[in-house]
Amino acid sequence: MKPPVGAYVVDTRSGRIGIVMGHEGPYVQLRPYGGGREWDADPGGVRHATPAERLRAATAYANARSRGEVP
Repeated sequence: MKPPVGAYVVDTRSGRIGIVMGHEGPYVQLRPYGGGREWDADPGGVRHATPAERLRAATAYANARSRGEVP
């Protein structure tokens, strides 16, 4: 699967949710919800995030921000 740029996906190998930032060679470049360092994922190891997974990522980011852990 080669998801479009801007799509929310789950890297099934790490369990992390990310936003597709681009495609470089054989990899999909993902960035964590709320920003941070990008990582490369195998296109065969990603799937679209469910609405519940997207909400969980947004909630985790909002909680971390309220604690001052992220800008």
